[in-house]
Amino acid sequence: MATLGDIGVAAAFNLLSAFVFFIAFAVLRLQPFNDRVYFPKWYLKGLRTSPASSGAFVKKFVNLDFRSYLKFLNWMPEALKMPELELIDHAGLDSAVYLRIYLIGLKIFVPITIVAWAVLVPVNYTNKTLELQLKNVTSSDIDKLSISNIALESDRFWTHIVMAYAFTFWTCFVLLKEYETVASMRLHFLASEKRRPDQFTVLVRNVPPDPDESVSETVEHFFLVNHPDTYLTNQVVCNANKLAKLVKQRKKKQNWLDYYQLKYSRNNAQRPIMKTGFLGLCGQKVDAIEHHEAEIGKLSKEIAEERERVKKDPKAIMPAAFVSFKSRWGAAVCAQTQQSRDPTSWLTEWAPEPCDVYWPNLPIPYVSLAIRRLIMAVAFFFLTFFFMIPIASVQALASIEGLEKVAPFLKPIIDMKFIKSVIQGILPGLALKLFLIFLPAILMIMAKFEGFTSKSYLERRAATRYYLFNLVNVFLGSIVAGSALEQLNTFIKQSANEIPRTIGVAVPLRATFFITYIMVDGWAGIAGEILMLKPLIIYHLKNFFLVKTEKDREEAMDPGSLGFNTGEPQIQLYFLLGLVYAAVTPALLPFIVIFFGLAYVVFRHQIINVYNQEYESAAAFWPDVHGRIIIALLISQVALIGLLTSKKAAQSTPFLIALVVLTIWFYTFCKARYEPAFVQYPLQEAMMKDTLERAREPNLNLKPYLQNAYIHPVFKEEDEEDEFDFKSENESVLVPTKRQSRRSTPAPSRISGASSPSLPPEVVPEHPECAS
Repeated sequence: MATLGDIGVAAAFNLLSAFVFFIAFAVLRLQPFNDRVYFPKWYLKGLRTSPASSGAFVKKFVNLDFRSYLKFLNWMPEALKMPELELIDHAGLDSAVYLRIYLIGLKIFVPITIVAWAVLVPVNYTNKTLELQLKNVTSSDIDKLSISNIALESDRFWTHIVMAYAFTFWTCFVLLKEYETVASMRLHFLASEKRRPDQFTVLVRNVPPDPDESVSETVEHFFLVNHPDTYLTNQVVCNANKLAKLVKQRKKKQNWLDYYQLKYSRNNAQRPIMKTGFLGLCGQKVDAIEHHEAEIGKLSKEIAEERERVKKDPKAIMPAAFVSFKSRWGAAVCAQTQQSRDPTSWLTEWAPEPCDVYWPNLPIPYVSLAIRRLIMAVAFFFLTFFFMIPIASVQALASIEGLEKVAPFLKPIIDMKFIKSVIQGILPGLALKLFLIFLPAILMIMAKFEGFTSKSYLERRAATRYYLFNLVNVFLGSIVAGSALEQLNTFIKQSANEIPRTIGVAVPLRATFFITYIMVDGWAGIAGEILMLKPLIIYHLKNFFLVKTEKDREEAMDPGSLGFNTGEPQIQLYFLLGLVYAAVTPALLPFIVIFFGLAYVVFRHQIINVYNQEYESAAAFWPDVHGRIIIALLISQVALIGLLTSKKAAQSTPFLIALVVLTIWFYTFCKARYEPAFVQYPLQEAMMKDTLERAREPNLNLKPYLQNAYIHPVFKEEDEEDEFDFKSENESVLVPTKRQSRRSTPAPSRISGASSPSLPPEVVPEHPECAS
């Protein structure tokens, strides 16, 4: 087992590694040729230009002002200077609220760490239980600071119970204040933000088929009848997935063509040659420029044909549409009410903002969604539980005993003090981190298969599963596989009535592993995040091989985004570890505090200077964050109950059961009090914003703004070249029904809603299904 010295060596090594990363970042960010890598957000906003340099050629690439290197850590205070309101205006509410998760970590764990070290550590350390009574169980110096060092039936356990109450009440107080603050921030943001298409638009799915009318006409007539005063227009959903793939292929070919043309312009003596086989390693040799020009021409022809097919083929039109209204109030009423007596048809939900729409999933038939989600639920179950086997195997090999067993010839090297400290303090956490590297991509693929229609919800879904995976495999799996297997030999040799006693001691023993995991995944991970080595290399490769113009240089920048599907579950794992071990092994808490402090500063810098968030959900993810911290609290309480029971302190269990009940009550209170603000849009707020907007712009015509807001991206380039004849909101455009029966639709005017039951069919204007 790792000693305090081993943990100290590992901590020093990881802190030194993080410091080296920070120095490397501080140097790289000062170089002119890296400016677009470390400050892309300002370039995308048009507020920053490439650093001007005069004089020596080397100044274009290297910063020769040595005074700037003396302030290599000034990026930290600069990252903290921007006020929160300015940060919201600069980066959006999602980014600002995401940072508050790290801030909550500091608010919760700094006071808990101080109290735990002032109260619990002396209580635990002054006992000698592990030394005197349990010599047959493997233990470490860290365990002497934990609850494992308390004797059975000791009155000292009341200290842990009181601290558990104190930690829970403090955590709940912080969560309550934050939930209230974030809910208020969300409502204020929604009330003050600029006009956006999603404020007026609802996604309608499972539109019933009508043999006499197209999907667009069916939607038109349904909403003219049921929302006559507020309905404005609709845009049907087209299955343009094949077209999108062709466009993507053409773009890829175009990039290669640009590369070969740039290569040829630098050396006109020889035309570039390529092979047409697998990965360009085999096949016929051809002229690379002519080959890609021919491929692009062929793809352009296929794209034009596919675009026409999608517009004209009724089978390409899905029974779904984006329906826009004249007011936010009208959209809110539609999105939050049942539209038909059949609860499975005319299903409505708030439309994502256009840049948040995940277009490939819109054509998925609604009836298949339940089957897809069931399949993914089963697949995730097997993925989670079968993943335990390789994780346990990898962690076993990452221990001293495992390495000596697999590679006995390394024993002389492993026995060296420094090497042994590094293996015990770093290798287990590093092995687990590397083993989980592909998991986020797998979970995102699963979320996409389930058919969710917005990128934000895809990330939240993947985040939920990543959190559950971490809970089962990284936390519970590490405890069971780590402590139980290590102590298996002891269990076999001792009497059955002592097994619970040994488990009660063994569970906290995994604190050492989690400390190493926090250092490797947390500290080093945060330092690697700000260094941005991968984006740095990719940008310079693109800049050298592909960039010909300033537009190419802008496209070469890859600022990335927060990555909620990976970042938030990892943060929640640290909340879980901190809360579980707060009353059990307080020695772990300082490592948690250092992580949250470093992460807050680093991610604030990244949000201000680097990340360009793809969408804005107005902090819709906050109920998930709140709920997972509550789950961590409940797990910590249940774990403490099990520990005290194994310590023959069962008489104290009712006090902790009461704490569990109080925590669940607190969760239900917060859910009822604050969650509606994140799920529904108050009609009062909608009407207030509409009234203010009409007062400021009495002649506002929303139709030109909304009519083409939800066109599939592959149609935008073509449609922007067309001239649309937008009509006034008050101009009457007559749309009669084609149905043989007129019982359900009195055929009012499309805009005004006036009834006109006997209109001749010749007045029906052309309304192409995919024009909008």
